[in-house]
Amino acid sequence: MRKPSGVLRFLALVFALVSTWIFIRSYISLNAKTIRLPRWLSEWASPRKPVAVMRAKCGLAKPCPKEFFAFKISSGAANVVGPTMCFENQVIMSPVKNNVGRGLNIALVNGTTGMVLTQKCFDMYSGEVKLLVKFLKEIPEGALVLVASYDDPGTRLNDETRKLLSSLGSSYAKQLGFRDSWVFLGAKDLKDKSPFEQFLKNNPDTNKYEGWPELLELEGCVPRKIP
Repeated sequence: MRKPSGVLRFLALVFALVSTWIFIRSYISLNAKTIRLPRWLSEWASPRKPVAVMRAKCGLAKPCPKEFFAFKISSGAANVVGPTMCFENQVIMSPVKNNVGRGLNIALVNGTTGMVLTQKCFDMYSGEVKLLVKFLKEIPEGALVLVASYDDPGTRLNDETRKLLSSLGSSYAKQLGFRDSWVFLGAKDLKDKSPFEQFLKNNPDTNKYEGWPELLELEGCVPRKIP
């Protein structure tokens, strides 16, 4: 006859085996709910992918609405750093592109498609103002006009050029003078004054640079067709 102690040891062994089987079944299940910890550890241990930073066109703080163009215009800094123009994330004029110059830097853009039509710079210190007059008179209908000053934008301006610039929507063309800072976006035969314009008078008491005011920056969203 088997001793009672042997029976107890046998029952204890069976209990241990059953307990082990239950433990293994509970923690090593193929059910997704039972492997949250291993999955979390796997994701934590794996290298994280870099997060792509979305930037608005031309470096604006936020994207423009669907039917608007993004733009940014910076005037020149004294006679050292030239102006920069960006339209729909395309740099039209800049010192890097080597297509800016002393005076008025002007770019024309199709107001419907956003395609760049042309860009030119006009020396307003010692250049021929008639070249600027001819250019302004030939601006096509529906064109957006981007303007940035550099060094001296006003010495050579006459009444005719001021009137032509004013017809594009400028509020400050009539007072633009020697070494003033000016950035502007207008359009051909604009009925009202453009909301896109900044002007800073050359003033020895307030100039940031010796002999020049500080540079200006103008940015925003312009509708495809200015009414």
